[in-house]
Amino acid sequence: MKKALYLLFILLFSFFSCQKNSSEKLYTIGIFQVNDAPTLNTAVDGFIKALQDHGMIQGENVTLIIKNARGDISEVQKIAEGFVESEVDLIAAFSTPCLQAAINATRSIPIVFSSVANPYRAGAGTSPSEHLSNVTGVSSRGPIKESLYFLKEVLPGISEIGTLWTPSELNSEYYLEITREVAAELSLEVKAVPITNSSEVLLSSQLLISKGVDAIYQISDNTINDYFEAVARVALDNEVPLFGGFLLSVKQGACAALGWDFSKMGYKVGEIALEVKNGKDPAEIPFQYMKEARLYINMEAAAKQRVKFSEKIIRRADKKFDSIEIASSE
Repeated sequence: MKKALYLLFILLFSFFSCQKNSSEKLYTIGIFQVNDAPTLNTAVDGFIKALQDHGMIQGENVTLIIKNARGDISEVQKIAEGFVESEVDLIAAFSTPCLQAAINATRSIPIVFSSVANPYRAGAGTSPSEHLSNVTGVSSRGPIKESLYFLKEVLPGISEIGTLWTPSELNSEYYLEITREVAAELSLEVKAVPITNSSEVLLSSQLLISKGVDAIYQISDNTINDYFEAVARVALDNEVPLFGGFLLSVKQGACAALGWDFSKMGYKVGEIALEVKNGKDPAEIPFQYMKEARLYINMEAAAKQRVKFSEKIIRRADKKFDSIEIASSE
């Protein structure tokens, strides 16, 4: 009888222990991006890889809630508010709109960000060390000065460059300002065509070409990056040199681009998220910046856009593509 009672006690203890363990909430991270821009997808992948490399496994010791607003800005805010309602432990915001939405939704849940050109304009702080106590991350402020000086090195005789930009994106406005400033140093005129949404990218690219620009330096923003192939098709069809604002644009038809490895950027943010998870206060983590710009070139795109790279530039390139990876316009 005593043995039976002892076995019953062990079974009941095991049952309630299992029930307790199964009901324990795993550390939960809400991850979201504004759209499917290649830079954002790559950064999110890098973020998740950092977690995995440090032993964080989905469903075992962490819960990752991954959301994509598909370009709908109103949805961005809903996602951020949903994370707060779900009481996630940390929010990872990929893009300026996502960072703004996360800041609007909470001042207590830790927020880490990536793919944000200017976190200060997004309301995250005033300097790398003076920022909201629950926010930290890695800025994606692009190497625009280096890019335009490179463009001038490749095409020394040009006088006008063009770009599309998205007025509703703070990062796009910021990049256009920097582009104008640097272009002035190089005696270049900038012709900019605004767009309101992705459906305008193709026609606006054609409008830009009609303005007679010598080359396109397409600044990086989430709306245009997501539909960069449309810009590339127009440039290729009209034999106009196209320089991208992000590295992966070179695969899609830009002849060259200077930029950051967004996978490394996302990985770095993942490591910051782990620091926060392990108890470090976001207020004590300064905003960080990428430092090593890489150069990608595409030989097929260059030939079709009547651009000839010197042997020196070809040797300097970190990666050389021989073909374009976009569908034919025919």
